[in-house]
Amino acid sequence: MFFFLFSCKEKKAENFDTKSIEKEAVSLRDKAIDNQKKQNFNTAFHNYNKSKKLFEVLKDSANIGYILIQTACIQQVNGDYYGSKETLTEALAFFRKKTVYTGAINNFMGIADKELSLYNDAIYYYNESIKDSPDQITKYGPLSNIAAVYIFQKKYDKTIAILESILSDKLLEDNAQILTKSRITDNLGYAYFKKGSEEKGFKLMIKALQVRKEISDFYGSIESYLHLADYYSKKDLKKSDEHALEAYNIATRLNSVDERLEALQILISNDNSPKTNQYVQHYFSLNDSIIKVRNNFKNKFAKIKYDSQKEKDENEKLRLEKAENQLSLQRAKYLRIVFAIVFVFLVILIAILIRYFRNKNKAVEFKASYNTETRISKKIHDELANDVFQVIAFAESQSLSKENTKENLLQKLDDIYNRVRGISKENNKIDTGKDFTKSIKEMLSAYNTTDRNIIATNLESVNWEDIDDIKKITIGRVLQELMVNMKKHSKADLVVIRFESDPKSILINYTDNGVGCDKTKISKNGLQNMEHRIQTVKGTIEFDTELDNGFKAKIGIPK
Repeated sequence: MFFFLFSCKEKKAENFDTKSIEKEAVSLRDKAIDNQKKQNFNTAFHNYNKSKKLFEVLKDSANIGYILIQTACIQQVNGDYYGSKETLTEALAFFRKKTVYTGAINNFMGIADKELSLYNDAIYYYNESIKDSPDQITKYGPLSNIAAVYIFQKKYDKTIAILESILSDKLLEDNAQILTKSRITDNLGYAYFKKGSEEKGFKLMIKALQVRKEISDFYGSIESYLHLADYYSKKDLKKSDEHALEAYNIATRLNSVDERLEALQILISNDNSPKTNQYVQHYFSLNDSIIKVRNNFKNKFAKIKYDSQKEKDENEKLRLEKAENQLSLQRAKYLRIVFAIVFVFLVILIAILIRYFRNKNKAVEFKASYNTETRISKKIHDELANDVFQVIAFAESQSLSKENTKENLLQKLDDIYNRVRGISKENNKIDTGKDFTKSIKEMLSAYNTTDRNIIATNLESVNWEDIDDIKKITIGRVLQELMVNMKKHSKADLVVIRFESDPKSILINYTDNGVGCDKTKISKNGLQNMEHRIQTVKGTIEFDTELDNGFKAKIGIPK
C-alpha cells in the first residue's frame, strides 16, 4: 500500500518560471507588431518567431495562432503567397472553434488565391471568412474582397450589387468606418466605369479620392489615383499620366512596390511622355529588384522556419532524453523504496517469527515444566502422602517406648526418605559441564535393581563439549521421562540405550522388553511431554510399541 501511494504521487514534468517567460513572449510580440506597422518586416518576422517559441513553451494556442496569422500577412506583403497559405493552414490548427481569428485566416487565404489568380478558390475562402465573422461590420471586409475579385472576372453587375448593399447599411455612417466606406465607394465607382457607366463611376471615384485626402488616407489614395489614371487613359492621356505619376510618387514614399509597378505600367501603356523609355527601364529594374528581394525573403523565411523546426526537434529530443533520464532515476528510486520496504517487511516478519517460536518454545517449556510439576505432585500425593499419614497414625496409636515399635517407625520413615530421595534424583538439576556423562550414568543407574538391568552404550563416543547446554538438558530430561515411564508402566527387566553420533545430529535408540502399550494411549502415558521437549530443540522422536511386544523410541537431536 505504501509503495502504491508513493508511486501514484503526481510529479511535475517541468519546473520553470512561467511569469518571466510570458512577460518576454508578450514583449517580443508587441515589438513585432510595432515593426510590422513601421514596415520593418524582417525585424517583425524575427520577433514574431522568437515570441512564438516562448508561447509554445507556455502552450498558449491563442497567441501562437495570432502570430502565425501575422507571419502569413508579412509573407503576402513580400509576395510569398504559397508560403503564406502553408503558414495559415498551420495557424488554423490552433483554433477549434469559429472565431474572429478563423475569419482572418480564411480572409488571408482568399487574398493569397486572388493574387495567384485562383479566383474561385479566393471567393470560397472569402465566404468562409464571412461565416466566421462575429458581426456585420467584420463581414464587410471579405465581402468587399469578393466584389474586388468579381472586377477581375469582369462580373461588374455582381460587384455593384454587393457594394451597393454594403453602402446602404447605416453602420457605415459612423466616422470610425470612413476608411471602409471610401474604399467601397472607390471600388463601386471603378466597377461602374468598367461596366460602361463612366460618368456615374467617375463621380464616385472622385468622391472617394476627396474623402481619402481629407482623412490623410495616403495608402488608399494610391488606389484612387490608379483607378482615375485608368479612367483617363482613353479620354485624356495627359491627365492619365498625371494621376499615374501621383500614384507612383505616393507609393514610392510609402514603399508600396506593387502599386509603383502598376503606375509604371499605365505610364508605359499611355506612351504619352518623352520619359517612356525611362519608365520602361525603371519598370524592369524595379521588377527585378522586387523579385530578388522577395526571393531573398522567401529563402530567409525558409531558413528561419527550418532552423526553428530543427531547434524545436532538438529541444524535443533533449526533453525526451531528460524525461527518460528522470524516468530512469524515478524507477531506480522506486526500486530502492521497494527494496527498503521488502527489507523492512522481512525484518519485521523475521522478528515476528522469532518472537512466535520463542513464545511457542516458552509455551512448550512451560507445559513440560507444568507436566513435570504435576507428575511430581501426583507422585508425592499418591505414593508418599498416604504413607506419611499411615506413619502419623501409627505413631499416635502405638507406644513409642517399645523397642520394636520404635524400630518399625524408623523403618517406615527411612522408606519414605528413600522414596523422597528417589523423586528428587529423578528431577534434580542436570550437570551440563564436563561431568555430563557421569550425571547421565548416575541417573540411569538409579533405576537399576536386582530385577532390572539398565545398559547404556557408546555414551562416551559423543563429543558432548560441542553440544549446547539446552540440548544436554533436554536429553537428560527425556531419558528421565523414559525411565519413569519404564518403571511405572513397562515392567521391563532389560533396558538398552544406545548413543550414536554423525556430523549433523545425535541419535539415541531406546529399547526395553516390557509389556509395551497401545500407540493410541501414548499421550495418556506421559510420553507426549517428551515430544514437546524434543520439539523445543528442533529434534525428532519416534515411538514403536505394541502390547506384549516391548517399547522402542528413536530420538534425533541436531548438533
